[in-house]
Amino acid sequence: MAAGLQTSIWNNNIRSVLLLMAYPLIIMGIVWAAAAAGTYAHLFGMGGYSPHTYQRGSGPDPGAAIAVANGLLAEFWPVILAVVGIWFVISYFWHSSMINALSHAQPVLRTQEPELYNLLENLCIAEGMTMPTLNIIETGARNAFASGIDDRSYAVTVTRGLIDSLSKDELEAVLAHELTHIINRDVRLLMVTVIFTGMVGFAAQLCWSSLRHGLRYRGGRNNRSGGGILIVIAVGIILYVGYIATLFMRFALSRRREFMADAGAVQMTKNPEGMMRALMKIAGLANIPNTPGDIDMMCIENAQPFLGLFATHPPIESRIRVISEMTNTPVPALPEMAKATLAPTVQRNNEEARKNRGQLRQSNPWLKRGRE
Repeated sequence: MAAGLQTSIWNNNIRSVLLLMAYPLIIMGIVWAAAAAGTYAHLFGMGGYSPHTYQRGSGPDPGAAIAVANGLLAEFWPVILAVVGIWFVISYFWHSSMINALSHAQPVLRTQEPELYNLLENLCIAEGMTMPTLNIIETGARNAFASGIDDRSYAVTVTRGLIDSLSKDELEAVLAHELTHIINRDVRLLMVTVIFTGMVGFAAQLCWSSLRHGLRYRGGRNNRSGGGILIVIAVGIILYVGYIATLFMRFALSRRREFMADAGAVQMTKNPEGMMRALMKIAGLANIPNTPGDIDMMCIENAQPFLGLFATHPPIESRIRVISEMTNTPVPALPEMAKATLAPTVQRNNEEARKNRGQLRQSNPWLKRGRE
């Protein structure tokens, strides 16, 4: 297993470097496509074309739009690289603060949570690694996640509900799971994708806001104004497609890494039953209220579907089965008292999750139709 984990570490390091190299190219590709689409929309609007009068073959020359996009990219590629670099530098130094603000996490000291702090510290000493910052989210949800890019910024965040509901060995297994994400460097890989996905998403939201503003205040202006609206629509579509593409890249990273982290936790604690019991107690109770999808994807469990369609994490049942088969350990049975306590709590948590999804959906700038 050690050889497999080491291979995973090398692979994740290589992927991180490749992503850092690929994202500027992706951004330049999005800029080129947006410039070409915007130019074509401008020519379309200036030429007086409309969906009612346009006939096949009578529209603007696509070659002109491509030439403008090529010229724009040739002239401004240093600016694009500089913007990407500045964005990464800002994110590198302040991403921890951003994540804590999004998740409502607060750092804790040994004096505040001595047992939890000692559990994490002992695991780090055993692995010969620098202890990450320990954070707590004051919520009844049961979840945890690791974040950070290097030893200076690595952090493990757990919820109050997780601390209060798990036994010592179960909590140790969850902490070991999150430390494995740090050791495997897949947390760094996920953070890189979050940083650049946020960049494209920010640009898409700006474009969408401009479009809504333009549609609201356009009034009865002429075709030139209509051409401007077409430009914003064309650029917005390209940005949105680019944003979805980067989301899918991040989604592809988040599924396999949970199996690796479960295996690493078992190797670290030598307690597969503790890991399985922890997952059983987390199932159905993992939803952290008022957190965005970026945080959900980082968590040990996430029941919120990606884009409303795809699961970002493997099912808890599959993870428990894999641990059981890998270690030849029978799946433990929770005490009847624990089952009776879990059932109504799971139902309440699912109702809260549906409510939170509705609130987040209403706050999504892509889904709002107008300003308040």
